[in-house]
Parts: sequence; C-alpha cells; structure tokens
Amino acid sequence: MHDITEIIPFGFKDLLDIFLVTVIIYYSYRLMKESRSINVFVGVLLFIVIWLVVSQVLEMRLLGSILDKLVSVGAIGFIVLFQSEIRKFFYNLGAHRRLEPLMKLLGRKRRTTDRGSILPIVTACMSMAKDRVGALIVMERAIPLDDLVQGSGAVIDALINQQLIENIFYKGSPLHDGAMIISKKRIRAAGCVLPVSHNMDIPKELGLRHRAGMGVTEESDAIAIIVSEETGRVSVAVNGEFHLRLSFEDLESILTREMGGGNQA
Repeated sequence: MHDITEIIPFGFKDLLDIFLVTVIIYYSYRLMKESRSINVFVGVLLFIVIWLVVSQVLEMRLLGSILDKLVSVGAIGFIVLFQSEIRKFFYNLGAHRRLEPLMKLLGRKRRTTDRGSILPIVTACMSMAKDRVGALIVMERAIPLDDLVQGSGAVIDALINQQLIENIFYKGSPLHDGAMIISKKRIRAAGCVLPVSHNMDIPKELGLRHRAGMGVTEESDAIAIIVSEETGRVSVAVNGEFHLRLSFEDLESILTREMGGGNQA
C-alpha cells in the first residue's frame, strides 16, 4: 500500500502556498466586509471556484475556454470595480510599521508638523465648538488630496491662522459647508466635497459631517477634525476610527502624535 505522500507530493513549499492564499483571501474578505461589498466578493469567489472545477478538475474544454476568456476580461473589471479597496489594501501594506526601516532606506521621510502649526487649529476648533459653529478640517499626510482640491474646492494657499479658520467656517461664509484641507503647514483649500462613509457601525447620532470626515480617512491616511454644530463637540477621525468628545488637550495630543509633531525639536 502506497503512502499518500508518494502519490501526491506535499512539502513545505506547498504548505507555504496554501498559507499565503489563505491570508490573501482573509484580508480581501475583511476589506470587502468593511466596504459593504461582501456579496460581490462572495460571488467572485464562487465564480473562481466554478472556473477551477470546470477547467482543472472536470477538464471541460468548451466551457473551460469560455470561462478562461471571462476571467481574463474580468480581471480588468475587477480592478475597476474595487479600485478604492485595492488602493486601501496597498496603502495599509506600505504603511505597516514593520516596513518603516525599508521606507527610510528608500528615502521616504515621515511628514512632520510643528506645534506652532497645530495650536491655531486646536484653538480655532475649540472656539467654534463653544459657539456651536460646525467645521470639518482635513489634514493631509502621505497620500495627496489633489483630487479633492481640484474637483470641488476653492484654493486659498494661506498660512495656518486661527482667525482665518474661524472666518471660513462662519455661518455666513460661502465656504462654511465644505471641508478645509490643510497641507504642508498651509491652508490649501476650503469648500471641498468629501467622500461619505457608508460604514453601518457609525453611531446614528453622528451626522453627515462626521460621515464625510470618516469617508476621507477610509480612502486616505488623512486626519479629519469635526466640530458638531448641534452639540458643540469636537471629534477626530483617523485610520477609519473616531475619537469623540475631545478636550483641548486631547485634540492637541492626537494631532501632535499623528502628524509627527512630537519628533520636531
């Protein structure tokens, strides 16, 4: 009686192959679940299984050749359909902490923001919160937000200033409803329209301004500061998560940590 390993050779390489495929499927499942595309993901997975069974197991030539053509064309459609999820996957991969030495070797430096640039933002947010003035401020990090600025925003390109921030979000201002984008220690644009998050886990008491703040952090590494017009509370969305009901010290601490201000001399 033959050993099964003699009939089907199975070694470390095969075990590693199975493990890597499992990891890819698992992380793909998590991404699709977060973006509410899980049904599409399951459908694609079932199609791949049927294609493998028809072409590799049953060796049905005619049907297999048709499915082969669909797979080759469908790969392009898959990229177009899930472009935001694919972009987020590669960003999370590149932003992993264990890859920081490699990024430094390639010359990629972490962007920093000094305390002098953070304090006017924090002070303006707390002042607006006290007066119940709604605001949405997005702080760009590694991923550029050029598409948001060019697509809907009014370019300002001014130094960060508390009075300017408050004037832009004043209820009589034509730009108060949109988002302000801060990049490279400057107020780059205002009145920008942001992508809205469809995450069902967001508390119902949080409005459209919070969903827009969450949406931009889901599609980039930006930080979004939200001042609620209804409650006067200040929140921060970063890495797809909310930090709610922040005090002056809390907001300053989060921005300093996330923007790398603590690394400055």
